Amino acid sequence: MRVLCIGAGYVGGTTMAVLAKHNPEHEFAVVDIDRQRIDDWNSDTLPIYEPGLDMIIKDRRGYNLTFSTDVRGEIGKADIIFISVDTPTKTEGTGAGYACDTSKVEAVARQINKFASGSTIVVEKNTVPVGTSEMLYEILEDTDDKTFTVLSNPEFLAEGTAIANLENPDRVLIGNNGGGRAADATTKLASLYFTWVPYDRIIFTDLYTSELSKLASNAMLAQRVSSINSLAEVCEHTGARVVDLSKAVGADPRIGQHFLQASLGFGGSCFKKDVLNLVYIARSQGLTEVANYWEAVIKMNEHQQDRLVRRLSEFLFGTLKDKRIAVFGYAFKAGTGDTRESPALRLCELLADEGADVRITDPKATLKTYERTRFTHFDDPLKCAVGAHAVIIATEWPQYIELPWHVIKNSMERPAWLFDGRNMLNATRMRAFGFYYASIGDPSEF
Repeated sequence: MRVLCIGAGYVGGTTMAVLAKHNPEHEFAVVDIDRQRIDDWNSDTLPIYEPGLDMIIKDRRGYNLTFSTDVRGEIGKADIIFISVDTPTKTEGTGAGYACDTSKVEAVARQINKFASGSTIVVEKNTVPVGTSEMLYEILEDTDDKTFTVLSNPEFLAEGTAIANLENPDRVLIGNNGGGRAADATTKLASLYFTWVPYDRIIFTDLYTSELSKLASNAMLAQRVSSINSLAEVCEHTGARVVDLSKAVGADPRIGQHFLQASLGFGGSCFKKDVLNLVYIARSQGLTEVANYWEAVIKMNEHQQDRLVRRLSEFLFGTLKDKRIAVFGYAFKAGTGDTRESPALRLCELLADEGADVRITDPKATLKTYERTRFTHFDDPLKCAVGAHAVIIATEWPQYIELPWHVIKNSMERPAWLFDGRNMLNATRMRAFGFYYASIGDPSEF
């Protein structure tokens, strides 16, 4: 078979690379209209950072994996087409601020209808609203010489561990609308995964359930982050410690330890977008209580950054105007350079709005052009902290633990504040260096 992915982003590139690795007898192609992105995939400097990805790309590229801008030509040759384009939150029109913008999915479907030949399997790979498959079927109308079958195969990847997620998935979900043609298409798609994924980890379901599953999974994970952060604030006011609380609660096997670490909040390209989409779905169906429940998850997440700015202002004598704040970490989490919906980004914006001189450092993330007008970037954390009134750890990069904190403290203004937004440093050690140290969910400040 010849397998095509339209969209050379994070999901498309990593997924096709691993599928090509485990299916050397099939041909895999990734296309995108972004020439620079395709050039990057064909270079030694990939457009995304993901541990282990570069080795797979180098091994498969030129053998059974290609990257190009030839959208029309590749569609005409493909037996299976994955759609993996952006579905951002709408910024205008009906559902603005909540609903997914599926205009790129629609545009791709029209291209497939126009240029495909014979019998083509079309696979929803990106996160889409429930019912997107209906839109695809309406656009991909069968003709005398063409037939189309739509399947859903959502991704469940976490940035920083995407290759591990693909190599050892906890589940592969495939949804179809039933019927003989759908069953045959499902078998062909599943065969790509059976080469290395155990049979019992592949879940077969209907299209609607498959479409909703990605939204539901991300919403549940986001809810856990907001829940532990709400309890962290309770800890700060009652004398409890959220680190110990997380261990105690997570020791219950029905709950577990995952996503129970208090922090500045969740980020990334999916969590906020998917929760908001779930809110929109519920509200459009008249499920007001359901919508309000999930919207509270987003509000709690933003509250974490808002209250840090308020606390920092209190610590720095009531104002942040002209105070130099060094922010360590700009990516939304360690192991990636992705800054989309990063809590650190929103935190920096809030600090700048208060008049602070915001300086940032991150081992992988880089600033966009407009961000460089508001913040100053440093490659070296030690230089970033010189003259700072406060240092904030915003991303849990492990190398921050081993920094010469006594040197950093001596380069800062007095009193030297250190706010650990990821609860990763030893409080006793930091205070011994002379820092005024505070963290999330710990009442024993200073």
